[in-house]
Amino acid sequence: MPRSSRFRRPLLDSAVAALEKRIAPLLAPEPADPAGRRRVAEENDVRVSAELGIGPIGTATRDHVVPVIGYPDVRVRVYWPGAEPAPAGSDLPILVYFYGGGFTIAGIDWVSWDARFRERARDAGIVIVAADYAHAPEQRFPTQPEQCWSAFEWAHASANDLGASSSRIAVGGASSGGDLAAAVTLMNRDRTGHRIALQILENPALDLTIGHADMSGISARMPGVIVRKAGRSLVRQYVGDDAATARQPYASPLLAASHRGLPPAFILTSELDPLRGDGEAYARALSDAGVPVTAIRFIGQTHGSLGSTGFVPAADAAHRFLVSQLRTLHDEVVA
Repeated sequence: MPRSSRFRRPLLDSAVAALEKRIAPLLAPEPADPAGRRRVAEENDVRVSAELGIGPIGTATRDHVVPVIGYPDVRVRVYWPGAEPAPAGSDLPILVYFYGGGFTIAGIDWVSWDARFRERARDAGIVIVAADYAHAPEQRFPTQPEQCWSAFEWAHASANDLGASSSRIAVGGASSGGDLAAAVTLMNRDRTGHRIALQILENPALDLTIGHADMSGISARMPGVIVRKAGRSLVRQYVGDDAATARQPYASPLLAASHRGLPPAFILTSELDPLRGDGEAYARALSDAGVPVTAIRFIGQTHGSLGSTGFVPAADAAHRFLVSQLRTLHDEVVA
């Protein structure tokens, strides 16, 4: 007997649907101008976080400004797992992470991102260095990857003083931050070759030509042509109008000529996210290049729903997966 089409058609997870219904009345429309959109998006984040009871836990943090040769300096925030900074020489694992926001919004001061970094540092028992890279279109490629590269280099050089170990270092990011994290692994391979134990990519954007976007899961919610138009608008703000720029490997890591020598990868994708195509194609490219990779697709999830821990069971599962991966860094042999 053939299975019902109900089980073949992508369906939105019921917990995600309930959450979206709850927060929709809180969201003010975002204006078209970049600065105004950024301001309203942050105000929306504050309102939603307050409604859901999301806030910072009492873990220690400290901000630093990292110089970037030829580009604006970048602020980074260090998160420790406990209430006090870890003493120098503690040899904790360290994760250098890049937030997601379509290259145009968000940052480490957003309530939701700050709370997420604190929770992950505590639960995984690691140090997190989160980079507050510049927004497009005021700053465009290659400013952001160069800032993220400098943040990674600073974290590697400063690891001992931060209570961490440069031999237990990982790189990660979500969405546009996943693009930047993958770019940093390429830059590291091409420039200095520091050992990176792990890369973690959450719903990453990895092909800015939109060539690997997968619209099969979203047609019932929004026409694919609208999603592609929105994606291209963000890409233009980031790389400009030159299509060749979007094909450069540090802009589109999936299109790099070679993926050999990159760090082992843990990639999370969501069924109802057009970027699922990017993440899963990257997993195949890494595997073909001999890079160990684990990729997990979450059924019924959207681009942002895996960040909704405490409200969406799949997000709780994703958090546990990520923490378990990060905790393996405690077992890394220190060179």
